[in-house]
Amino acid sequence: MNKVVIDIRISNEAYLKQYQVPNCMVNTTSRDGRSIQFPANILKPFLLHSGINGSFVIYFDTAGKFQSISRF
Repeated sequence: MNKVVIDIRISNEAYLKQYQVPNCMVNTTSRDGRSIQFPANILKPFLLHSGINGSFVIYFDTAGKFQSISRF
């Protein structure tokens, strides 16, 4: 299984306004410099009143399909 480490900071308001749209994607850069895109809904379990802040590891299979995410 492959993985990528990302650092995310999204305010609660921004998440609710921009990322709750069905099929919405987040575009960001991983710590190793790769440009990545993933479904915004995978971040929802980490949404707090203050937003989503922290480092996360996203695991995906060899075909690039999302498998899991965890706080790093």
